[in-house]
Amino acid sequence: HRKALVTSVDKKIPNGEQTVVLLPRSPSPSKRYFPIPLDSLEEEYRIRSADDGKLFREEFNSLPCYYHHGSFEEASREHNREKNRYPNILPFYNHSHFGFTTFLGSVSGPKPETVADFWRMIWEQKTATIVMLTNLKERKEEKCYQYWPEKGCWMYGNIRVALEDVIVLVDYTIRKFCVQYVTPRLVTQLHFTSWPDFGVPFSPIGMLKFLKKVKAVNPSYAGPIVVHCSAGVGRTGTFIVIDSMIDMMHIEQRVDVFGFVSRIREQRCQLIQTDMQYSFIYQALLEYYLYGDTELDVCSLEGHLQRLHNTRAPHDRLGLEEEFRKLTNVRIMKENMRTGNLPANMKKNRVLQIIPYDFNRVILSVKRGQEFTDYINASFIDVSTPSRPPGPLSHTVEDFWRMVWEWRCHSIVMLTELKEREQEKCYRYWPSEGSVTFGDYTVELTGDTQCETFTLKDMVLTYRPEKQSQHVRHFHFHGWPEIGIPAEGRGMIDIIAAVQRQQQQSGNRPIIVHCSAGAGRTGTFIALSNILERVKAEGLLDVFQTVKSLRMQRPHMVQTVEQYDFCYRVVQDFVDIFSDYANFK
Repeated sequence: HRKALVTSVDKKIPNGEQTVVLLPRSPSPSKRYFPIPLDSLEEEYRIRSADDGKLFREEFNSLPCYYHHGSFEEASREHNREKNRYPNILPFYNHSHFGFTTFLGSVSGPKPETVADFWRMIWEQKTATIVMLTNLKERKEEKCYQYWPEKGCWMYGNIRVALEDVIVLVDYTIRKFCVQYVTPRLVTQLHFTSWPDFGVPFSPIGMLKFLKKVKAVNPSYAGPIVVHCSAGVGRTGTFIVIDSMIDMMHIEQRVDVFGFVSRIREQRCQLIQTDMQYSFIYQALLEYYLYGDTELDVCSLEGHLQRLHNTRAPHDRLGLEEEFRKLTNVRIMKENMRTGNLPANMKKNRVLQIIPYDFNRVILSVKRGQEFTDYINASFIDVSTPSRPPGPLSHTVEDFWRMVWEWRCHSIVMLTELKEREQEKCYRYWPSEGSVTFGDYTVELTGDTQCETFTLKDMVLTYRPEKQSQHVRHFHFHGWPEIGIPAEGRGMIDIIAAVQRQQQQSGNRPIIVHCSAGAGRTGTFIALSNILERVKAEGLLDVFQTVKSLRMQRPHMVQTVEQYDFCYRVVQDFVDIFSDYANFK
């Protein structure tokens, strides 16, 4: 179903313009779905998700479409036709060109000929916040014209727009503009970059954080928030419904997704374009209901840690153990581990319980005439450090270096010793001096530096059939026992900083991070890398959701409550060491 949907979008129509595929009218438009009390939301989500989301599809297909003859009279006039990005997605009745509430506007992504109109709308409506939910190009198709200057200032009609500041974060980018017609005004654009066209984000966590940021940024005195994607209906509608239903949660202790989407479709047709987007709304609402807002400002971290460790207070927050227990509820999707469980691949797994999911496993090229040679026990993790296998076995070392070569990795982080408690935890995959060859790959040691808590090795990896080479830097952290945590957090802060410097110099290719099993220590390192990067950029952290996101992508990431607590303590150490952290904002 998803494949058919994706391949059918953006078809060309005779005049050469793009169109968006509109889903057929609902087969049962008279069917009603009633509001859901919050204490029933988890069960209702489970029921609808069963059988590959069959009931979600039925509910989505029951939504009214609201096509009325003459509804698009103004948008269809000759002089307005070129202003519509998609000729079959038009603003509805003449009274609703702009938003459908007093605080949200839904528009399609500007075209070159409509940019001046776009900024005129921003000025006339006294808008202070623009929410952008599309990338400029997706699948090699233009989805939105870049309506802001890359640097400096530009005139759009009679309106001057100057770029004042840019902050690039993992899921979104913040741009601040000085917009001037007669007097200057500050306009903030929040550009969510992790939402695929006609799809949904892997997890709603990033979207919920983004929504919180939008609400925090928008001044109370401002005009409507302008929300746009490409067509102004799919991703835009999804964002608006999530926002409104969270408000409904707080006010009425229930949600009414079906009723709300039905009402707003009266004001802009086809809001919410796919059943995936529709079920994602429920997923985001359930996430918010179950876990709430776990984000912290670094200023409140010390007090939060005290509350987490003081579990004896009767009316206090949940203790650290209880917070970690919630993470263990993240279901391990064994049905999505088929490749790693194939008999030919089982021997390539160091720990049989920790196997990559099929949807994000690292895929190698298949060796000619050899089946199942595309598998290695490694997962891509959708944060700032993307690839993590367990420590190589003697018979998987060539595959390890093949992964380094094929994915052009320049940084390897090793968090285990070769032997721990008299057991082999990782095969030595580099030479102690000179060079060593593993199949088609030769590894030469060119430098070895001992830092305070880690060893830094420089290597040259050569792919012998093509006689081509690349530089690889190996960071080997010492002092992290298999059971337990490092004695202090400073060493972890130092190695993360060193790896990030190397990444900036080598073009931000995927980093390979491994311990013995590729879960506990590896997950903790990745979590801390992501958390500290956000602390530097925004002065914010969310240990719970960071770890939860990792566990959804690879089983058992951050394995123990001790490792979880270590994440909090390293951030506190970072703030204590760099007390002027505000300079990073």
